[in-house]
Formats: sequence, structure tokens, C-alpha cells
Amino acid sequence: MKKIISFSVLICLALCSAAFVFAKGGGKGKDKKPSDGVVRKYKSKPVKKPVAVTLDSGVQYTITSKGDGPQIKKGDRVKVLYVGKLTNDTVFDASYLHNNVPLPFHVGMHEVIPGWDSALVHLHGGDKATVRIPPSMGYGSMQRGKIPPNSTIIFEVEIIEICVKPTPWDAKGKDTITTPSGLKMVMYESHPDSIMPKNGNKVTVHYSGFLANDSMFDSSVEREQPYTFVLGRDRVIKGWYEGITLMHKGEKAKLIIPYQLGYGESGIPPVIPPKATLIFDVQLLDVK
Repeated sequence: MKKIISFSVLICLALCSAAFVFAKGGGKGKDKKPSDGVVRKYKSKPVKKPVAVTLDSGVQYTITSKGDGPQIKKGDRVKVLYVGKLTNDTVFDASYLHNNVPLPFHVGMHEVIPGWDSALVHLHGGDKATVRIPPSMGYGSMQRGKIPPNSTIIFEVEIIEICVKPTPWDAKGKDTITTPSGLKMVMYESHPDSIMPKNGNKVTVHYSGFLANDSMFDSSVEREQPYTFVLGRDRVIKGWYEGITLMHKGEKAKLIIPYQLGYGESGIPPVIPPKATLIFDVQLLDVK
């Protein structure tokens, strides 16, 4: 959270994760299926007679193994194993080249090439599919590593998980504390005997941020990656700085931050509207 992370996590993560498709090398020819050791959330059965479906975008997908998970929706955060090939079977990128760590990204949010966004909303959790992507939905006339200009590219994908989006904590029946600055806090879990952070302390938090209409705009919980910053040194919005200094290690609280303590009158369009009240469900995990 630089200016609540200046959306550094929200935006940088998206841009960085898209690099999965930007060709990091690979060999030629078909590779032996690795023993990946990946824990799979869904069960899957091979499809006896796979059928290729061509979308209006020109992207073609063929489900080769049918999973029992839910259908992917736009905005869902998914974790995917993949192998990327040219039409001559040259592998230009694959999960097994990156320690078989499933790639996380949000579908339909421009974090990956358009061909992926186009195809994945037709898949379910646990599905294995072959996705054929024309140049217009891939890299077009650009050269990307081993991917020549105007290349049709093929991905073998497996949907490992569709992540559950955090929802706002229910504040019904709980007391709200209002500070002189206008910050409001609702406590969910108290640890009054634990340490409280001071300027210079390194704090680690888990958080989910929502607008007043309950739409989520950022979440370390969804990313499964707590955020660490130095209190008073790293820039965060005023509401965060004040709220964290009022918490003890281990505590959970809802911070209701007026726009004066958040992103001000301008907001950060299109993510944060002007004069937006920000609502953060926060757990202070550690203080050092």
C-alpha cells in the first residue's frame, strides 16, 4: 500500500503476471508430462470425443478433460497451468519452466492476452483445454521472444482453481468507534495485551478494500500475499496510518475511511471514484 500501496500491488501484480505469456524460452517438440505435484481442487474426466468451438473472436477452444468446478466469470481470479506452443510444436513458455507454480490472474481484466480472456470464460474449474489463438487475439505483428510476428499460438491450459473473492465483513450489531479525524473503526477481534505498532516498526497486514457499494478494488487476501510496510516511512493513505497505529498485533478491524483521509476529491479513476469512502477489512498480522 504505497498510497494504500498506490495500487502498486493491484496494478503491478496485474502487469507482472501478464508476463507469463511473454515467452521466456523453451525447447522444441513435445515435452514429457512432468510429475508436477500440484494440488488440484477439482476432479476431472477425459472427454471421449473433444469438440472444437470457434468463438466470434476467432479464438478456438477444445475441452479435452471436463472438470467439476464452477464456470469462470469475468473478474474471477483463477490459477492456471499452461504450455504455450507455436503451430510447429515449439514450446515458447510453460508452467513447468517456472517450477509448476500455477499462474494467478483475473479473467477479463486485461492482465493477459485477449485470447485467454476470450476463451477462459467458457471453461470450468478443473477443465483441461487446448486454446488456439489467432494473431489478432495474441501478439499481432509484434515479436515476443520465440514468437514470430503474426503467429497463431496454441495453449494447453488446466484450470487449477477459481479463487473465492473476499466479501465485506458484517458489521451488524458491532460498535463503531469514530476518531476526531473522521476515521471509523469496527473491531472484530481484540488482543489488548499484544504489541501496538509505532513509527519505524515493520508491519504486516492482510486486507481487502471495498467501495461503499461493496465492490472490491484490491485484496491481499485474494492474492494470498500479505502486505508489509514500514510505519511512518512508507507512504500510505492517512486513514491507513491512523487505523494501523490504533490496532494491536493479531487484531482484526474494519476501517471506514472518508475521502479526506483516502484519495481526496479526485480519487484514482477509474478504480477509485472522486470523494470515495474506502472500507478496509484489515488484520494486523505482525509488528517488528
